[in-house]
Amino acid sequence: MRLLLPFFFLGLAGSLQAQVVLAELLGQWSRNDLVGSTAYNNTYNDVWGVAVGGREYAIVGSTAGTHFIDVTNPSEPIEVDFVPGGAQGGQVVHRDFKNYGCYVYGVCDEGPSTLQIMDVSYLPDSVHVVYNSNQLLVRTHNIFIDTIHANLYCFASSGGAPQFSAMRVYSLESPEQPVFIGEYDNFGGVQVGHVHDGYVRDGIAYLNCGFDGLAIVDFTDPYQPQTLGTLTNYPFSGYNHSSWGSHDGNYLFMGDENHGYKLKSLKVDDPTNIQVAATFNAGSSSNFSIPHNQLVACNFLYVSYYYDGLQVYDISNPENPVRVMYYPTSTRPYTNNYEGAWGVYPFLPSGNILVADMQNGLFVVAGPSGQCEAKDVTLLDCQNSTGIPTVVARNSWKVFPQPAKNEFTIEAEFVKSQQSVKLDLLDINGALIQRFDLGEAQAGKNNWPLLVPQSLGAGVYVLQFYAEGMVATQRLVVN
Repeated sequence: MRLLLPFFFLGLAGSLQAQVVLAELLGQWSRNDLVGSTAYNNTYNDVWGVAVGGREYAIVGSTAGTHFIDVTNPSEPIEVDFVPGGAQGGQVVHRDFKNYGCYVYGVCDEGPSTLQIMDVSYLPDSVHVVYNSNQLLVRTHNIFIDTIHANLYCFASSGGAPQFSAMRVYSLESPEQPVFIGEYDNFGGVQVGHVHDGYVRDGIAYLNCGFDGLAIVDFTDPYQPQTLGTLTNYPFSGYNHSSWGSHDGNYLFMGDENHGYKLKSLKVDDPTNIQVAATFNAGSSSNFSIPHNQLVACNFLYVSYYYDGLQVYDISNPENPVRVMYYPTSTRPYTNNYEGAWGVYPFLPSGNILVADMQNGLFVVAGPSGQCEAKDVTLLDCQNSTGIPTVVARNSWKVFPQPAKNEFTIEAEFVKSQQSVKLDLLDINGALIQRFDLGEAQAGKNNWPLLVPQSLGAGVYVLQFYAEGMVATQRLVVN
C-alpha cells in the first residue's frame, strides 16, 4: 500500500539535477516568557509529532518542559497543553521525545529530572501525565522506541539501580510501567564510554557511540544481544552523533557532530563489511557548518543542520544524495558553537515538516512532493483503542556466535509445533554447500548446535531457514 500525501512543493523527487529550493514557511511558534540555557542560550531543543483524531501536533521541548502545539492549521499554531519538566530553567539543554502509540515518552539530560510518560489520547482537550518518576531514570540524553518489539532504548542514562549506563533497554509491554531489561557498554569487543543516540529497526540497533564510532547490534533477544559489526575508522570521523536507516535497510545516513564535517551514507547490508558510499554536506562554505539530527521519510533525508537550518536530500540513489530543499531557521553567524536547528520531524500525514530551532522555536514548513509508504506516517487512533501497536506473535530465529569458529547454534522460537525444519548453508553467491535436516520442533524455543564444515574458509556465508510458513535468511560469519 502506498500513500500519496498532499505535499506543497511539486516536482522535486526523482531528479538528480534538481534545483535547491527554499521551502515555504507555513507557520511559526515561540514564547517570550521562557529562559535560555546557561550553556548555549537555547530556549528550545527537540521536536516530535503525532496525529490524533484528525489533528496534527508538534511536541516541542524547552527549558521549561514539553509543549504540545496544534499545527493542523499551520499558519496558526496553538499551544493546547504544557507539561512542566522534572528539571526546569537555565540548567536544561537537552530533552528528547518518542511515542509508542498514544503514549509520548520524554526525557531530559540535566538536573534532577525524571522519565515522563504522557497520554495524548485526550487531545485536543488535554495531555495526561501517567508516569513522572526518577525511580528508573533521572537523566537520559536520547531515546528510541522499537515499536515492533515494544522496547525503549535509553542512551547515556543515569539514575535507578544501575546508576550510570552507556545504554539501557526497558520493556514497554506495559506502556505505563517500563520494566528494566539490561544495560550495555561492550559491542563486539569495543568498550564504549557511552552511546549518544541510536536508530532501531525490528530489533537491529544502529548505535552512535561518540568517539567510539558506530556499532550494529542485534537486540532481537535483548538478554543476549549479538554484535553484527562496528565502524571506527571512516572519512570525517569525529563524534559519532546520530543516524537513520533507508527504507530497505541497506543504507544508513550518519552524522558526526563536528564543525566542518560531512554527512555519511553507509552501505550496511553486510554489517561485517560496512562501506562509506558517499559523503555530502549542506552546501555551506563555512568551516563551522555542522549537522545535528537526521531522519528518513518518503525517500528523502531530513536534517536539522544547526546554523544551516533544515536541509532536505533526495536519497532515491543512496550513493548520491542530492540536496533539493532548505529553510534557514536561524540568522545567527557561524561560530564554533551550537545554535540554530536542533530537531526535525517529517512524518505528519499532511507532509508538513516540523523544525525546532534552539533560539527561535518551532517552524512549520511545506515538505517536498513524492510517493510515501504508509509506514512513513504517524497516524494514531486513540479514541477507539489504546493506540498501542500490536506486537504480533511470530516465528523468529537467530544464529550465534557471530563470528563462528568450529560450531554455531540455531535458536528458533515457534508459535506452534513444526513437523519438519531444514537449514541450507550457502555461499555468498547462493550455491548450496550443505543441507541440515533439523527434524521436528516444539512450540516455543528450540536449539540446534551445528558443526561448521571443515571445508569452509573464513568469510561470510548465507543460512536459509525453512519451517512451516517461514523461509528466512541470515548471514553466518566464519572466523
